[in-house]
Amino acid sequence: MKIWVDADACPVVIKDIIFRAAQRTKVMTTLVANHLIRVPASPYIQTYQVAGGFDKADDEIVSRIVAGDLVVTADIPLAYDVLKKGANALNPRGERYHIDSIKSKLGMRDFYETLRASGIQTGGPASLSQTDRRNFANELDKFLQGGVRN
Repeated sequence: MKIWVDADACPVVIKDIIFRAAQRTKVMTTLVANHLIRVPASPYIQTYQVAGGFDKADDEIVSRIVAGDLVVTADIPLAYDVLKKGANALNPRGERYHIDSIKSKLGMRDFYETLRASGIQTGGPASLSQTDRRNFANELDKFLQGGVRN
């Protein structure tokens, strides 16, 4: 089992939680991004830089994951592809994606994208709260302890 991080938009505080967990549990963790990502020196943490371009990091993650891996992402289409491959997906707010509900999330995402494309302001997500950080850390710990799988 490995952890993969869609690192282009992952908040720094969430990366820090992941770094501590990887070091503590000795789980191989790879951050994938289209730019240089700084990570602490650790045999359990590495980066993989992809060429710039739409969904390049997502495509790389999907091509490398195996069933049972965990992907940290806020990208719903990526989470859908991850779940289809039998891996697990967790967003930076601590919400686990599930195969039985991901299609409705994709539908809502597409709906809001259509609204934005037509000029309607939909607003962005709320700032990451202390509760979100705690929820993420708790869900990550549950996963790493083997208590949570899709």
